[in-house]
Amino acid sequence: MQKQYEWQFFRAGEVDQVVIRTGQDIAHIGELDQKLWVALACPTRGIEFDSATLDLIDESKDGRIRPPELVAACEWAVARVRDPQVLADGGDVLQLNSINDATEEGALLLAEARRVLELAGLPDAQSITLAQVQERMASLQALRFNGDGVVSAATAEGDEALAGLIARIQELYGAVDGSDGVPGIDRSKAEAFWEDVQALQTWFAQAAELGCNLQPRALALAAAEAVNAVQAKVDDFFARTRLVEFDANARAPLNPTEEGYAALGAQVLSNASESLAALPLAAVTGERSLPLVNGVNPAWAAALQTLREQAVQPVFGEALTALTEVQWDQLKTMLAHCQQWLSECPATPLGAVSEAEVQQLLSSGLKDAVMQLLDHDDAEKEHAVQAMALEKLIRLQRDLLELLNNFVSFSRFYRREGAAFQAGTLFLDGRSCDLTVEVADAAAHSTLAAMAKTYLAYCECKREGQKKTIVAAFTAGDVDFLFVGRNGVFYDRAGNDWDATIVKLIDNPTSIGQAFFSPYKKFLRMIEEQVAKHAAAKNDVVNTSLSDNATKLVTAPKDLAQAPAPARKTDVGTVAAIGVALGSLSAVIVGIFGKFIELGPWIPVAILGLILAISGPSMLIAWLKLRQRSLGPILDASGWAINGRMNINLGLGRSLSQTAKVPVNAKRNIADPYADSHGLRNSLCVLALMAAAALLAWRMHWLDAVLPVSWQHGSAVASAATAMEPAAPAGGAAAR
Repeated sequence: MQKQYEWQFFRAGEVDQVVIRTGQDIAHIGELDQKLWVALACPTRGIEFDSATLDLIDESKDGRIRPPELVAACEWAVARVRDPQVLADGGDVLQLNSINDATEEGALLLAEARRVLELAGLPDAQSITLAQVQERMASLQALRFNGDGVVSAATAEGDEALAGLIARIQELYGAVDGSDGVPGIDRSKAEAFWEDVQALQTWFAQAAELGCNLQPRALALAAAEAVNAVQAKVDDFFARTRLVEFDANARAPLNPTEEGYAALGAQVLSNASESLAALPLAAVTGERSLPLVNGVNPAWAAALQTLREQAVQPVFGEALTALTEVQWDQLKTMLAHCQQWLSECPATPLGAVSEAEVQQLLSSGLKDAVMQLLDHDDAEKEHAVQAMALEKLIRLQRDLLELLNNFVSFSRFYRREGAAFQAGTLFLDGRSCDLTVEVADAAAHSTLAAMAKTYLAYCECKREGQKKTIVAAFTAGDVDFLFVGRNGVFYDRAGNDWDATIVKLIDNPTSIGQAFFSPYKKFLRMIEEQVAKHAAAKNDVVNTSLSDNATKLVTAPKDLAQAPAPARKTDVGTVAAIGVALGSLSAVIVGIFGKFIELGPWIPVAILGLILAISGPSMLIAWLKLRQRSLGPILDASGWAINGRMNINLGLGRSLSQTAKVPVNAKRNIADPYADSHGLRNSLCVLALMAAAALLAWRMHWLDAVLPVSWQHGSAVASAATAMEPAAPAGGAAAR
């Protein structure tokens, strides 16, 4: 039994993730159960990774990387090096002694590497860089024969006939872009051209076997073509005449009606009009003869004239002005073989080519010249293939380990080293957001990303005429001042700054602490809104009243000056109702406060219970959502296929969204009265005042419970004596 490879795992995002650090890990990646892979697909665009490397791995060229393609890339690279550890060491410098020349593929790769170094003037070099290979690829593409299998008109180098032929093939059969970006033709295009030319030659040779009674052959072919052009319409005309001969009542329906001509009269007509061409060739009278000159449909007059000159006159020996049905059938029979031959003409992009031109092409020697150019280019193809393989190996040495740690596991993300899907950093609302992902369509992305249970802000970023959209996850801090239209700055992974504007928000809690204060903030916000609405309504009433009074003063100043001011009346019932309402309200408040005081030592517990009753539900909901906060839906909506949940816990969330902090060695201006005006401190002060009030009430109740009875009795006696003392005379106080 073969021993299984021993893997190492770490736990992150509530998912077991494999550790990939060594070359042996890369060599055995195909043995790892794909259920343990973090991702099962990723796009080749829209992520912070070298797209050229991803394109080399993407064998299907569908813009996505899947496990079989990634495993195949690992196996391909491992098979071409002596020790797979070089793939884990990274770098874009490949040591020649690390290439496995024991295999045929490795030997060819090593030979190409030495050839590239020799052409670069470094025959004794023991290593080759990615830049040197790319320089060789660029110089190879600039050569006349670069091994891409494509030749252009420029490849002919002064041979005008050959260049013209290549240009003709390119125009008729389509162009193929070479590796140098110059369009041309490849072997398949050239072979298709010459196959069609040969087919036309064979078709022309079959014309000698035609049994046409009309000679010479060219005249017979011209007559057949003239008959083919009008055969359907002529057959239609004679069918109509036979029907009229059968029943004269059919004559009127088979000819155009007055209404039909009226409809034609409303159009702009010409001999090429389709509506005109749809009419019969001539008026259907019942006579079995078709006029060829006079009384014919103008749309078919030219074709009938060609039929008369090319077919009727050569066959019947005279210039007939009308053609009977018998003559028409005789003409079709005589030219049947020619018509069949014409119908067998090969359908090629060459179009109408004469027999002489076909013979000239085959005898010119241009076919051998084109094929020699292609053969010469193919001779360089092997060098181009090996140079591309060398570039692929160096790229995989540099990027393969990083790609595995962004695909099979997300170790780079959880180690905060910058994952491939992270587009950059967004600075907004006094914090930085590192979990940013580039998106193509915010509306489509948000449908699935909402399942992440994360507070997301979609931002439109602009820079120097460029535009793109990102989504940023706010995973810590409050969200009170995040709203659509707020601006910030986005820095991409290259360090470029972009103007960022929030265009869409998905609301979710960022922490349990934020959820604790959420009900109070909503309550205060509601009060502020109601007060603002009430003030606005009163302001509108006052403005309306002032406007009305000003209008009255302008329109009737004398009457207003003479009229006495109306006396304001007080509605006693309204005052009484207000008094009763205030009394009831005060009674309720006093009752509640009394019951609250009666709790005695349980007052702090009651306050705590009240706070929990208000903040508890929102904290519970926040706790449930924070437990479900996941990275998966955000990436799935961007084209990834995430295999696990990839949760974002509170600690990781705080590191992904870092709030502003004053440096430790900074000096504060203590004279600034606004230095400590932070929302959290104000909230803590409010809670402290509430606690102090509760403690004071409890303390008063405790004092009442423990005061000596004699103090209470003495106070009662003094109160009774005061009550029994007679009232002093009105002026006694003044006398004393």
